[in-house]
Amino acid sequence: MPSSASSNSVNRLRSIIVNVCRLVLAVTLVLSGFVKAIDPLGTQYKIQDYLSALSLSDLVPDWLTLGTSITLSATEFCLGIFLLFAIHRRTVTKLIVVLMAVMTLISIWLWWANPVSDCGCFGDALHLTNGETFAKNIVLLGMALVTARWPLTMVRFISKTNQWIVINYTLLFVIIISGYCLWSLPLFDFRPYHVGANLLEGMEIPETAEQPEFETTFILEKDGVRRTFTLDDYPDSTWTFIDSKTVMTKEGYVPPIHDFSIETADGDDLTDSLLNDQGYTFLLISPHLEDASDSHFGEIDQLYEYSQDHGYGFYCLTASGERGISRWRELTGAEYPFCTTDATTLKTIIRSNPGLLLLHGGRVMRKWSHNQLPGIDALQQPLESSALGRMPDDGVSGKVFRLVVYFVLPLLLLTITDRLWAWTRWLRKTRGSKKSKTKESK
Repeated sequence: MPSSASSNSVNRLRSIIVNVCRLVLAVTLVLSGFVKAIDPLGTQYKIQDYLSALSLSDLVPDWLTLGTSITLSATEFCLGIFLLFAIHRRTVTKLIVVLMAVMTLISIWLWWANPVSDCGCFGDALHLTNGETFAKNIVLLGMALVTARWPLTMVRFISKTNQWIVINYTLLFVIIISGYCLWSLPLFDFRPYHVGANLLEGMEIPETAEQPEFETTFILEKDGVRRTFTLDDYPDSTWTFIDSKTVMTKEGYVPPIHDFSIETADGDDLTDSLLNDQGYTFLLISPHLEDASDSHFGEIDQLYEYSQDHGYGFYCLTASGERGISRWRELTGAEYPFCTTDATTLKTIIRSNPGLLLLHGGRVMRKWSHNQLPGIDALQQPLESSALGRMPDDGVSGKVFRLVVYFVLPLLLLTITDRLWAWTRWLRKTRGSKKSKTKESK
């Protein structure tokens, strides 16, 4: 009896540990996959950063990095949901071990060589240092090994006969949402240029902010001997100055927006005047005009004419040179002014090439993909009296509600229905067994 009780206690403890590891892993994979899935271009940019660090960016085409972005996000999201529901427990846990082993190896490289400052594990929603990424992956790999060692200990949330519904619905959902966010814009925008953000405030450095610290060393020579000194032990004038070096020993506060600048073709800086303008300004964003879609240039030209008629500013911000700008003008007949901005900044501002931004007093009022530009019907009134000039009513809460309705609620209802069906089937089986025993006893 004692040994049996001890065995039961061990089994219960093992079950608790396995299922806790299963839930932590599932939630992490679902969140990681989801934030990548709703921003496929952002994930593509991060993959290209990795390739650049390996000097392979010129060898891998954009369509392949974009396909890898969508595949990676879908894989993480689906494996997380399957683990959560304990679907194909042996196979799924083994696949997660392989995935986490690969991610851990990559994080070792990141921690050791520091090729990129952020791994991109959670997109722009959460930034981790390379050391934090390595520690996270070690913990998750350990949890994955625990679930793979005792996969059948995980409690099912849905019966085997209905697993195919969850599998197909999850895969269909993540592919559709990735495709929609690629055609439109990310469902949730975690970047400092999101709708409602005040760019001027995002560029400010508080007075109480931590300042960076620097150390300067000097190389001096005397009697043919060179030595290195600091300001604290700087020698007398008998030493001859050779060189000096200043390095940052401690990083200070970096504002969310620290690399946004707009420069005209003549070299004038428009940043302050544009952000302090209390009127409306349209910014057409294209990191590289050579790669921009020209399928909607008619709508763009209509918006420029609308801006001129009502006295609004309209600028195209790009990192392309004069050759790329001239080609775009020839293709589209563009007459609006072009300004220069850093390509990485433009990719951060909006996930569309081209994309459109509406500013009012330095605040981001609206953002549009080139596939969703406002049509002629929306341009009948001035922005001051139009819904177009106000921030959209569709906020974060509305998007979360739709996400719950379209994905979480169907799976929840399916789970409840499945469990009720399994319970009634067990009840019928139990009652039938009791009746059979009663007949036998008679």
